[in-house]
Amino acid sequence: MPFPKSFTQSGVRCDISPRAQELWNPAIQAAVENTESTITVYGIIGEDWYGDGVTLKRIDAALRSIGNDNDVTVYINSPGGDMFEGIAIYNRFLEHKGKVTTKVLGLAASAASVIYMAGADDARFIASTAFLMIHNCWVYTVGNRHALRNVADDMEEFDAAMVDLYVDGSDQSEKNITKMMDEETFIRGKKAVELGFASDTLSADEIGESTDNANANSLRKVDAAMAKAGVPRSERRQLLQDLKSSTPSAVGGIKPGAGVSDTQNAVAPDLSALISASKTILIK
Repeated sequence: MPFPKSFTQSGVRCDISPRAQELWNPAIQAAVENTESTITVYGIIGEDWYGDGVTLKRIDAALRSIGNDNDVTVYINSPGGDMFEGIAIYNRFLEHKGKVTTKVLGLAASAASVIYMAGADDARFIASTAFLMIHNCWVYTVGNRHALRNVADDMEEFDAAMVDLYVDGSDQSEKNITKMMDEETFIRGKKAVELGFASDTLSADEIGESTDNANANSLRKVDAAMAKAGVPRSERRQLLQDLKSSTPSAVGGIKPGAGVSDTQNAVAPDLSALISASKTILIK
């Protein structure tokens, strides 16, 4: 079910769910990647504070290189990001004539879960230790009371379209999907298969872990703390660009076997120290 390309942002900026970013482990990746027929969706959907991120432009270039009639495998480990960019990427994968296989290695949250749903019905896979996360769109905006009411009305329609997408791609009813989205639900791999979101689980030997991005992990934890404190993405991006050359290493995210439940009652790491640090940064 493609989303209409005419859907516009109307001055609304999507952002990552702070909880998803807290739980994401960016080190998780595919153990082996065939670069001739695979695309990696690792990191923020949309442009991140590195000036990188997973964008429609990059996905489109990769698909053109692979060839429109050839099959493609998409590896995903992402906390989400710009929902509008995620929908554009979803539509682009639906346009691809070759078969699209999607595989979640660590986390496919929010906009990344939308991209995941672009896989063929029999070709959506997820590691048993990985998670999908679905929720109502998380945004920030500014304006008077009339503008804010309009935004709320727009987001209600947008979330309804998201419900339709998940219903079409799973065995769940509209009522169940709406409840899961309202509760910001994390769905572990085997449960995703049971609920019809995934066709099967991945073999453990398909999953690897990088050890060369500790500094990036640390900065992303600070980014998550500032997001939780309500700092807009543009401001976080500038602060992190200033910090990234001197920030010490840290470990973050969902690890294989992490104890996160199927619903929003999952326990997230305590980032109060990081939040305090990020507020101190802002004051300075």
